[in-house]
Amino acid sequence: MKIAVVGTGYVGLVTGTCFSETGNKVTCIDIDQKKVEKLSNGEITIYEPGLEKIFLRNLREGRLTFTTNLAEGVKDAEIVFLALPTPPGEGGAADLRYVLGVAKDLGKIMTDYKVLVDKSTVPVGTAEKVHAAVAENYKGEFDVVSNPEFLREGVAVDDFMKPDRVVVGTQSDRAKKLMSDLYGPFVRQGNPVIFMDEKSAELTKYAANSFLATKISFMNEIAQLCEKVGADVDMVRKGIGSDDRIGRRFLFPGIGYGGSCFPKDVQALIMSSEEVNYDFKILKAVEEVNEAQKLHLIPKIKKYFKGDLKGKHFALWGLAFKPNTDDIREAPALYLIDALTAAGATVTAYDPEAMPNVKNTIGDKIKYADSQYGALKNADALVIATEWSEFRTPDFEVIDSLLKGKAIFDGRNLFEVKYITDMGYHYESIGRH
Repeated sequence: MKIAVVGTGYVGLVTGTCFSETGNKVTCIDIDQKKVEKLSNGEITIYEPGLEKIFLRNLREGRLTFTTNLAEGVKDAEIVFLALPTPPGEGGAADLRYVLGVAKDLGKIMTDYKVLVDKSTVPVGTAEKVHAAVAENYKGEFDVVSNPEFLREGVAVDDFMKPDRVVVGTQSDRAKKLMSDLYGPFVRQGNPVIFMDEKSAELTKYAANSFLATKISFMNEIAQLCEKVGADVDMVRKGIGSDDRIGRRFLFPGIGYGGSCFPKDVQALIMSSEEVNYDFKILKAVEEVNEAQKLHLIPKIKKYFKGDLKGKHFALWGLAFKPNTDDIREAPALYLIDALTAAGATVTAYDPEAMPNVKNTIGDKIKYADSQYGALKNADALVIATEWSEFRTPDFEVIDSLLKGKAIFDGRNLFEVKYITDMGYHYESIGRH
């Protein structure tokens, strides 16, 4: 099958690469000439475990190509995926200018039937708007389908190649047949392709991410309560997670969620609700809890240093919003950096992948180490913001030799409390004593 993917950001590049892996001929289109040149020359532009190997293989075998020419890219495509940015606009609502702009352009160049697929996370009603934008200039047959992505950064290739489910919003039999054929190789084990109307599919993505964000914020509130009553949030998590109705996933407390999806999607669903005069109270509370949770370690740090952080130096492990990605969007680490430096402290940070992105964002506001241990030198305390695997079992003898103060403030509950305190550390985590 011949496919076009408009947009080579995170979703577009994973989508195009994975579809080419099952034998489809995929053309990815982007307006950024430099990015297209890099990709065409085999230089991958995002960090995602497992993606580069299949990207290079399909590029080499000619199934995956890149262009800046929209007309050329979509000319022979049966299905065109729109994987374009939908950043928060005024008030938090999703900004559809890129999606609708490309839709208008497609209307000017289409000459035959195509299925246009909204892969970006978009508000309810977007498929109708895309259809109208195309129809301004194209009077032939076409369908607009909603096909939200459910990719987790760090495991996106597995999520795409072996999806829990595929959601397709369309009421067109012709589009259903094409989408069924396209996804057939990915659901051979019986995982469902769920067909529904376009509006339901659009809402499904927002509802899924908002529900997961709610689970995280709920557990962070439970962790706060645990700290006040003397309970252990890890025990509570295991106790409730063993209930099949609740499940074990997304119950780990920490210093809040970040990234490109949860903050944006929660905000967008709140805005969409307000547009139809519905007050989504739970999601407003989820946002409020998450914003506060990102700075949950700061009062603990200030209390330990008797309220004065001037001249104190901190080692910070982790900058990405989660492990196995270089994504720093809404990363709690950035909030911690702002709070610590505003209080007069200095920070040396280490992250396996995200340091270049942070450097491009905040420059020399902090220092950057070449290893996790390099960040510890002469630090008064260690702060942990991201649960990279290499941080889980560090060499504490090395830590002892480099860390000036024996204090660890762990925003991801990486270590057993007793193990760390028995070594003489002042250890603060989330929801534990």
